[in-house]
Amino acid sequence: MNKTLIFSVLLSLFLMKAMYAFPQPPEKLIKITVSPNHADWLYKTGENAAVSICVWKDQVPMKDVPIYYEISEDLMKPHKTGNIVLKDGTLKLPLGTLKKAGFLRCKVTVNYQKHKYEDAATIGFSPEELRPTTQRPKDFKDFWDKELKKVAEQPLDPRITLIPEKCTSTVNVYHVGFRNNWAGSRMYGILCVPKDTSKKYPAILKVPGAGMRAYHGEIALASQGVITLEIGIHGIPVNLPNEAYTIGGGPLLNYHDKGLDYKENYYYKRVYIGCKRAVDFIFSLPEFDGTNIVTFGGSQGGALSLVTTAIDPRIKGAVCFYPALCDMEGYTHGRAGGWPHMFKKPQYCHPKAIETIRYYDVANFVTDIKVPVFMSFGYNDTTCPPTTSYSVMNKMTCPITPFIVPDSYHFMYPEQREAAVSWALNLLHE
Repeated sequence: MNKTLIFSVLLSLFLMKAMYAFPQPPEKLIKITVSPNHADWLYKTGENAAVSICVWKDQVPMKDVPIYYEISEDLMKPHKTGNIVLKDGTLKLPLGTLKKAGFLRCKVTVNYQKHKYEDAATIGFSPEELRPTTQRPKDFKDFWDKELKKVAEQPLDPRITLIPEKCTSTVNVYHVGFRNNWAGSRMYGILCVPKDTSKKYPAILKVPGAGMRAYHGEIALASQGVITLEIGIHGIPVNLPNEAYTIGGGPLLNYHDKGLDYKENYYYKRVYIGCKRAVDFIFSLPEFDGTNIVTFGGSQGGALSLVTTAIDPRIKGAVCFYPALCDMEGYTHGRAGGWPHMFKKPQYCHPKAIETIRYYDVANFVTDIKVPVFMSFGYNDTTCPPTTSYSVMNKMTCPITPFIVPDSYHFMYPEQREAAVSWALNLLHE
């Protein structure tokens, strides 16, 4: 068996093993298709668009099915709604156009036997022209240089504990912790290291989506000759029983809103610094090759992947799926803003909060990225909307490998994940 075949088999096994890591699209009894009349779901501003709607049951269009539809700009209130009965299960619906760059969403709802079914098509109008609404503060670089310098002077104090029951014949698995931005603040993660000590290895830092949970590490990926570190961000060990993480409904509920009144106190300061410390930790490992490291994450993790790469020039590349924390103040300019959508709530729309968030918005970091980025997202995503993803991607000046899947929501298809892993491994082994 040649090396290429072995690599392909191992990659396939890893992808199957990692399926749990990202949400997958659900299958439903009643299926709704909303199909734009442009195959790429893209239009020029001022160009009229239309969609074909079909409601399916048992793979056959349903007859005399009532639908409700609404048309809106990305995450804005609907400007047109309607109820109509589809005699033969199909309808061609004109959507109109947009006069400025952005996205238009048509959502269709069907109620059938006490169940509600929905689907949508979100089409882009000259999205390559979108730019962030946020402004980078004049002292942005000085602020982060100062914060990173302070933490660099602190010892890592790493603590590494073998987890024998998770180890395999080729990989050692550890629960690790290291100091973050002050003495009592720590970061935790699962470290997977190939056992063959005759070699040095590249590394992947996997940064997490929102919430809190236990982590299990990327053992299958490490078996291919890569050090992997999967971290949590909340200063809580990541090997505890599930009951321990109910703290997410207690003191850490809405953690992303905490400390908005002062940039020095915002919750994500310790998070961004902690991700940088995770890179420092990887560089301290004797098994690391000292050069090749890639960040990898989706949603909140997509944001952290980009931010970490921006603040640490040692990183060789970033994989980013549907990034959160992008152009968050978009709502204050009459368009979609990024997760966690705090500026949809009037109580947060005050000058101090807006000033603070600009120091943490991904859009204000990405111009500092000089290395390649793999970027993948979908137009139907209402958690991390395409308006914000495009705005940030359009601001990047680094090499970008885009993988856009228009019909996806806040999930990824296996093909997206496979392409990302392949891209990362190829970059690490260049």
